[in-house]
Parts: sequence; structure tokens; C-alpha cells
Amino acid sequence: MAAREGLCRRRGLFVVVVAAALVPLPPGRPAAAPPPPPPPPRRSSSVLLDPASGRMSVVDGRVPGAVAWANFTHDIARTGWAFLELGTSGRYNDSLQAYAAGVAEAAVTQELIYMHWMNTAVDYCGPFKYETEYCEKLKGYVEANLAWMQERMESGEDPEYWHQVHLTLLQLKGLEDSYEGRVSFPTGRLAINPFGFLLFQLSGDLEDLEPALNRSRGSRKRDLGTGSCSALVKLLPGNGELLVAHDTWSSYQNMLRILKKYSLRFRTGAREGSPLVPGHEQAFSSYPGTIFSSDDFYILSSGLVALETTIGNSNAALWKYVHPQDSVLEWLRNIVANRLATDGATWADVFKRFNSGTYNNQWMIVDYRAFSPGATVPPAGVLTVLEQIPGLVVMADKTDELYRKGYWASYNLPSFETVFNASGLPALVERYGDWFSYGRTPRALIFQRNQSLVRDLESMVRLMRFNNFEQDRCHDANLRPPSECRERISARSDLNPATVPILSGRCRQRVHGGIDVKVTSSQLAKDFRFVAASGPTWDQVPAFRWSSSPFKGLVHMGHPDLWRFSPVHVRWD
Repeated sequence: MAAREGLCRRRGLFVVVVAAALVPLPPGRPAAAPPPPPPPPRRSSSVLLDPASGRMSVVDGRVPGAVAWANFTHDIARTGWAFLELGTSGRYNDSLQAYAAGVAEAAVTQELIYMHWMNTAVDYCGPFKYETEYCEKLKGYVEANLAWMQERMESGEDPEYWHQVHLTLLQLKGLEDSYEGRVSFPTGRLAINPFGFLLFQLSGDLEDLEPALNRSRGSRKRDLGTGSCSALVKLLPGNGELLVAHDTWSSYQNMLRILKKYSLRFRTGAREGSPLVPGHEQAFSSYPGTIFSSDDFYILSSGLVALETTIGNSNAALWKYVHPQDSVLEWLRNIVANRLATDGATWADVFKRFNSGTYNNQWMIVDYRAFSPGATVPPAGVLTVLEQIPGLVVMADKTDELYRKGYWASYNLPSFETVFNASGLPALVERYGDWFSYGRTPRALIFQRNQSLVRDLESMVRLMRFNNFEQDRCHDANLRPPSECRERISARSDLNPATVPILSGRCRQRVHGGIDVKVTSSQLAKDFRFVAASGPTWDQVPAFRWSSSPFKGLVHMGHPDLWRFSPVHVRWD
């Protein structure tokens, strides 16, 4: 099959998002798309501090002197995205900023938070008798972990690290307090509800906490062989530009999405005069009620772009390394590394500390400050790769490989041999064949075949949205026995057969697939800009529509019925 047959047809419109406003570019929307709805609703809020009483209050609009403010645009019906810009003032101490940031975000997104909770989290550890044992274990784990972290925060040791952990928990506390209508800056130890909005932050960690804590029913852990995200770092011809792209794979119930830009004036330490954290500004894809990406895809003021795909763990013997002490859950380590790192090596050094063994991923850290357009000799530190499983973290500078091959692809399998072997994958290769091999799995071969056709942002989007399973069938033969599976670069598991003979978790019909794409470049990242498309891919397969899907009765509050959105160019005030 010719390589060009493996790409999507040319997309119609790109849309520019300017300060959450939409400006269409010629030649107009695709003929099949419906007319655009009325302009999107916008909301702004500010969090004020009364110096006399020390109390915080929330008011509408952007007010001078505010501790924090948020601008929000709800445009999901037209583009598939909502947009949030959140900022704080460096005139106030970090703790006030952090709590106020959470308050401001909840004030403008509370409707989406409610709907996302009902869609994804309302029944987790709910009133189910068979869940009692697991939920008690989970509650005990989270409470013990929070208590251990509180002790470390109070110890005075390693103040830079634990200052950022404290600020993150304060931001989460402000988010939940604001949503519940009881804004009051906390004093003393933070009281974090294990089954409140912390569940939104734990969405990835729970995939591994469930098997580690022996959850037996209703599990959200990944089915055998299931994928979770695709990513590509691609050098353009002549090394003139470096593109970074990421597809999130998730349940379609998670498609209530917000693109966020945080400008938080946090400092490296609590002492007055400490410098700003390198990652004080961040743009990322996210969800209502979630104070980090979770996908993960970040553009940072440090010049870094951080992204990952999940590699999981298939070796049950490693769960012994998952424990609440000497452990910081992945979502927190992620945030701390994004704030404190100045390059790929320091990002990896910060992230690897207190490995929780949960949300086990392959991370790619692209340092655009190290990238020199047109350079023929690879500059050190452009690409750092880190892989984590319970009890083991491995990292390396992969810049030479990136320049030799012209790309680095990531598709839910570890690249380091030590991680691959320790995570139990050799046994799966022996049983199921190339589906679990690093170099011969279908997405590895598709990336290898089609990456050379990427010449610009638009062709990168086409590759990352690629799913042409009806014509491009050659890679299914890599399974033993072969199976029909609608997995390509952007999966469409809703189109899978209702019954399959093998890898039932991965290839069965389910409400799951690639739900977005994000692409940036060295030039766009300077201004936190990127291209993004929301929803399952639709150029080569039918667009997903809730009303005609086989998934009746699934809650999807706030979702459009038809998910057929073109990419948007995102830029910020």
C-alpha cells in the first residue's frame, strides 16, 4: 500500500481562537458541517482579599488588585472546546494565590464541573456493597499518603519541592471550597476529601491503585492491551522546525474538555524574594475540576513541552512497591516537575523522586530552548525520555536518536529494555505476538511508514487523526490469531465488532478512542499557542454521534450529540 493512502483526506477549516473568540479563516466550514451557533457565552471572575478581615470574596469581572482572576469561554457546541485563562497576582504570597486560583476557576466553570462529575465520577466508590472493601482500602491509602506528605511539608526539609506540593493542595482545596460555596482560606493542616474533587486528579493513578489494592469488580483499570494515547515528536525536513503532537485516548464520557492557560506567580520557596518558578505559565489540555492536564500535554514558560503516553504495568509482582509512605502520586509529581524544571534533565530528576508506581507512563520532554532550527549536529537535551513503573524509573537523552530517525513516536509501550522486561511484556509478546512488541506493534509500523509525509502543522494533524482501518488492514496480521480492531493512530473502539476472539479488552466494542489532538511547534510554543481538535477522528470513518451509537443509557451531560469538529488554532491574550 502506498504511504499516501495511509493519510486522511485534507481537512477543511482551521479556526483561530483569539482570547477565547473565534475568527474563521477561508475557505469556510466544510459543506457537511452545520451552521455555527450564536457566539459563545463568556464569564469572568475575580477573587478579592479584604485586608481588614482577611476574608476572600468572589466578584464578577476582572477587578484591579484581585488575588486571582479567571476568564472562561464555553464554546463546546461550536468547536468541541471550552477555554480558560487563569491568573494570580505576585503582590500576594504564594499560599493566598494558590487557594484563590482554585476559587476563581470553580467560580466560572462550576456548571461544567457538575456535568463532568455526573458523567465520570458520581458512582465511584458509591453505595455498592461489593465495593466496600476496596473503597476502604483506597480511602486508607489516600489518607495515609496525605498525612505522610503533610509531615514532610512541616519538616522543613527540601523546602522547594514541598512548597510546590503544598501550593497544589491549596489550589485543589480552593477549587472544592468555591464549588461548595464556602470560601475560607484554610488554617492549620489541610483537610482534603479523599472522595471529593481529588478523584478528578487521581483519574490516572487509579488505573494502577485498583490492581495494587486488589479491586475485583467494577474496575476502571485498563483492559489487557488497551492503549491510552499516541504521541509524535517530528523533525521537519532540514531540521528547520520541530513539531510535538499528542492524541488523548479515553472514554467518550470524558469529552467535556477545557483548554487552559495558567499564569500563576508562584515562587520557588516560601521565603520572600525567592525567584519565580520556571514553569509559572502553562498552557495545556484539561477537564472541568482538574488542575493539571491529565492527558498529559503541557507548554511551559521554561521552554519545555511535556507529554506522555501510558505504558502501564503487567507484572503483578511489582505492586508491592505501591505504598502510601515515601510516595507522591503521579499527578502531583507531574505538577511539581512542570513548575521547577529548567530543562529535560531537571524535569526527570524532579519527577522521579518519590515514585508512587501509579499512572505509569513514558514521558517525553522537549526543550525548545535547546533546539536550533537548521542545525545538523544534534544539540544535547532537545528530547529527554523517562519511563516509570513501580519500583523503577529510567531516563535518557534521546536527541541523537530523534535526529538520526527524524522522529520519536510513543504508543503505550516502553522503549527501554529494562522497563519492557520488568513490566511483564515479554510474556505477552510470547502469547499474543507483535501487538505487544515495541517495534512491530501496529502503531509503530504506521508511524514509521507515514511520519515522512509530515511537512507542516496540517499534515501532522492528518497523521495524528489517522484511522483508515477499512482500507489499511495490513497491520492486523501481527496478532496471533489476527483480529479486527479499529485501532490506528487515533483509535475508534466504538466501531469495533461487538465480539472478538482475542484481546477482548482492547478490541471489543466500547465507548473509547482518541478524543482529541494537540500540535505545537518551536514558534507557536513561544506564545503558548497550538492547534487542537476535539472529539473522535471522523475524516476517514463516520463521525461519532451519541444518539445513533450503541451506548444507550450512558450519562454524557453537556455533550454535543454529533462530534464533527475541525481543528482550531489556539492563542491567548
